[in-house]
Amino acid sequence: MHVRSMQEPESASARRDRRAEDILAMQRAARADGSGSLLRWLAGRTGAGVLLIDPDGAVAASAGGCQAPDLALARRAADELHARGLNSLMLDADCRTVVIVSMDGNSGGRAHQGDAAPVLAAVTPQPVPDGLPVLLADVSSVLDLCWRLEHAEARWRRLERAEARNREAVLHLLMSGHVTTARQIASLLEPALPDVMRFHVVESPPHLREDVVRRCTALAPGAWVVRCPVYPDHVLVLAPAESGEAASALASTLAGALDHCLVGVSDSVPLHETATGYEQAFRALVTARGHADRWATFVHRPDPVLVIGPELRHWARQLLAPLHGHVARRPQDPDSEELSLTAASWLTFSARAAALLKIHRNTLSARLRQVEILLTLDLDRLPDQAVLTLALRAEAQRAEGLDAAPPSGPPAQLDDLLTSPAVLAWAHGLLRPVDESGLGPTLDTWLRHDARLAPTAAELSLSTTAVRKRLTRIEDLLERPLLRPPSDRYDLWIARRALLLTGRDAGPGTRRAPRCREAEGTDVSDARTTTASHPRS
Repeated sequence: MHVRSMQEPESASARRDRRAEDILAMQRAARADGSGSLLRWLAGRTGAGVLLIDPDGAVAASAGGCQAPDLALARRAADELHARGLNSLMLDADCRTVVIVSMDGNSGGRAHQGDAAPVLAAVTPQPVPDGLPVLLADVSSVLDLCWRLEHAEARWRRLERAEARNREAVLHLLMSGHVTTARQIASLLEPALPDVMRFHVVESPPHLREDVVRRCTALAPGAWVVRCPVYPDHVLVLAPAESGEAASALASTLAGALDHCLVGVSDSVPLHETATGYEQAFRALVTARGHADRWATFVHRPDPVLVIGPELRHWARQLLAPLHGHVARRPQDPDSEELSLTAASWLTFSARAAALLKIHRNTLSARLRQVEILLTLDLDRLPDQAVLTLALRAEAQRAEGLDAAPPSGPPAQLDDLLTSPAVLAWAHGLLRPVDESGLGPTLDTWLRHDARLAPTAAELSLSTTAVRKRLTRIEDLLERPLLRPPSDRYDLWIARRALLLTGRDAGPGTRRAPRCREAEGTDVSDARTTTASHPRS
């Protein structure tokens, strides 16, 4: 229904009734879909082309099929309104009329607190329908409320995204060991970072992550809650460390309140060991899969770096010397610290390291090739990956005894270090559950093929699904992650290598083999990939 023309007489009571009906209709339209539905209702009610015009002349929204001449006329009227500082204006041109009003009732459409609000314009053929200016004035007040609400919601979403990115940046700094810088950024947010914490990894279906973030924030008001930058189904919670029964209270609360979720909890770790806390909590997720209450704490296991002893650090220092001595040729090139961080991140997260480091996959690949050249390694091969991981972990180890002065003389070879009685006892203890279950050949074949599913399945004459199920069973036996980085495949390779060197095992060796490339078209960033290769150009 259109408003009556100026020539059609209408009683005062009829005008009041019609105006009341219009006000109720515009309120229903505003509740339905905000400003968009309100503009569509106004266009249908008047038959005019309706526009929202920003102070810079851009059309923020429109309805009613406005043509180019209508847009030009509306912009001209908006400029005139701002220039004169008026609340409303009517402008005629080429048998058409534009009626324009300020939404917020301030001169020139200027919103409160310095924000620029758009103006409402309706372009219609002459003569102007009776009551159009009054109708626009009524609509403008409701539309102003809708615009303010939508504007506030948009700003709130931007603030939420900015805070999420800041929290992710703080987490990245903590994982990299830059605690001082992380604290400086975190001081602008809440709550304060704990000096000693327990790292929680909450795993949920990806479509529930935003709800999980909100509920974790409510259930753990004193903790840092961060969306995992690597896995879309993980939420990370850095909670102040508690002792005794209180240590498990948060984990049990989270698992009990969040349906279909698993929770892995680290040991109490200082803030500078955030990366260690994350790896512990991630490994605890594997244990949580077998628990009815869906949460588990990290189970302490002998660290091969500590088992091998202080001689390992002397060996690692020599292996990594070319990397640490690297000097970037150009200011934009990565230096030794950046290359070390890239290598460590990739060894932990595989191709997903690009998302963690916020770099392109080609940049990640180029940096890894540079590391390969400096260290004379082939990072397509699991043996070289395990060797580099062991060296980086030995160098970063702050445990007592490994910070002592290195032994005099040349460092021992890694194979010599792996044949000590302590290492052999550790290797036997680690692999015994797998060997006793009869799954040792599957694990050995998988390790021999650089932790790749396809060639493992081909050698065992199985489907990749069957191999994946066997590896999942091995994960449950060892309570260690294998199929999803961070993976314990490096520790398993070291254990098999140690037993092989003593002639007690027929596991995989370090013999070089041709690179087993990914099949063309394979997505190496898949969340369940077991491929350790970095993307090659």
